[in-house]
Amino acid sequence: QVQLMESGGGQVHTGGSLRLSCSASASTSSFYAMGWYRQAAGKQREFVADINNGGGRNYTDSVKGRFTVSRDNGENTVYLEMNSLKPGDTAVYFCNARSRANYLYGRAYGLELWGKGTPVTVTS
Repeated sequence: QVQLMESGGGQVHTGGSLRLSCSASASTSSFYAMGWYRQAAGKQREFVADINNGGGRNYTDSVKGRFTVSRDNGENTVYLEMNSLKPGDTAVYFCNARSRANYLYGRAYGLELWGKGTPVTVTS
């Protein structure tokens, strides 16, 4: 089974930047959508951003204009460029990959994979 591994997390001050990477152990071209979720302490995991095979991108409102998601199927990697970071962005960030069926018809269908997460801490 394909495994996802995140890297690039760390601690920055408000206004700083980080670039998260998610490398897959096998080809990512078969995944319809790849992206990022985050989970802050004591809160539920939430959607951050994703990108589909056609290059279409989605972002949660709170990161629009600050974060950019991209993918390189040749390198089996998806990235999250995070700029103008705020303390509210502090969370563990998880990489996610979804097959077409899983994405279009719901999580009971197809295949969905998760990485183990990388922590991001933004200090004021």
